[in-house]
Amino acid sequence: MIQHISRAASVKSTVRLPGDKSISHRYAMLAALADGRSEIRHFASSKDCHSTLDCLQALGVAVSEEGGTVTIAGRGLRGFEAPPRPLDAGNSGTTMRLLSGILAGQAFESVITGDDSLCRRPMGRIIEPLKLMGARLESGERGLPPLRIRGGRLNAVRYSLPVASAQVKSCVLLAGLYAGGSTAVEEKVPTRDHTEIALEAFGATVRRQGTWVEVDPAPMLRPRSLEVPGDLSGAAFFIVAAAVLPGSEIRIPGVGLNRRRRELLDYLLEAGLDLAVENETEVAGEARGDLRVRFCTAALDGPLPPIRGARTAALIDEIPVLAVLGSQAGGGVEISDARELRIKECDRIAALVRNLRAMGAGVEERPDGLSVAGDGRLHGAEIATEGDHRIAMAFAVAGLTADGATRIRDAECADISFPGFFESLAAVSRPPDRRP
Repeated sequence: MIQHISRAASVKSTVRLPGDKSISHRYAMLAALADGRSEIRHFASSKDCHSTLDCLQALGVAVSEEGGTVTIAGRGLRGFEAPPRPLDAGNSGTTMRLLSGILAGQAFESVITGDDSLCRRPMGRIIEPLKLMGARLESGERGLPPLRIRGGRLNAVRYSLPVASAQVKSCVLLAGLYAGGSTAVEEKVPTRDHTEIALEAFGATVRRQGTWVEVDPAPMLRPRSLEVPGDLSGAAFFIVAAAVLPGSEIRIPGVGLNRRRRELLDYLLEAGLDLAVENETEVAGEARGDLRVRFCTAALDGPLPPIRGARTAALIDEIPVLAVLGSQAGGGVEISDARELRIKECDRIAALVRNLRAMGAGVEERPDGLSVAGDGRLHGAEIATEGDHRIAMAFAVAGLTADGATRIRDAECADISFPGFFESLAAVSRPPDRRP
């Protein structure tokens, strides 16, 4: 599908976001491991999260969905059934990495695979710690999927992450539920802690000390009735649209404000955006609240703060749209320590460079990032998404600022994380006044 984007004068109105992907994945998996029936409201409508539900059903878990509410009949830690065929994680690296930790503790053999894009993403980062725990895994060359996992009793480990990754941390912690003792993971650079919060919400014992997080084995997980907050990563596209289009004002209610995710808000406030958090509260350990953002000319006067080090790890999913924001800021933005972007759904660094240049932005590509020259007027272009949802959505925002039409190829990939994204963007976009 080709999506046509035209220049907008502003964005105004209220945006209702889909449920947070990261939290939806984790709630679904832990609900399946609980003893009893859980209800998850505002479950993410994304294809990725439905890949998780499909895999759970293939493992014998009863799942039903009605009106955005998912009901899961948990089977307990060891109640899964051997799947009759390879589990299909679709495009979801979260599904594959987190579920592999659970499958490593099951008393059967399973195979987990995915689409062509996922099968090009190396899984060595989870294979290594799982093998240290005694799991038996086989993969393709260079650690590529599919993964064959022969489950069984696991050993407790203390594992220091060689690279910041919430997915690897989560894989090891979930495998730790099946270990012979407490399992601990060290992360020198903090990453999203949705897994730790969700484990505690379902009744597991989690301890945090310094850079280490530890989980006890064999918990009795209890079913829960929970509501997923809106996806802050999805909010980023609308925040940036409001930041670059004069006269804009957007309100986004019920957004997840996890302490390890709100680095995005801290960064945008440091950049000078007119952004406010209202009605903040906490439910089941996850903070949430309403966002309000207005256009502020001063925010685009100078360069954006550089994105590097620990900040890069915290903003890794938002870098595509922040690069677009940088193209509109005087002085642009410098992004480094982002080599992780090379092995996402596509090589996001290369895709950003190629598409920004196609729209007339000055960009320098680097091995671990890019430098975007700012204060440039973009023009419409043909955008190659390479099937990457965040590239598609970031360049839809770029298209709102560009002269002429922007054509986004394979735009349907946005459904991976945000079904209805283009409709939501069109609903808040105000066309330029064409009166003489």
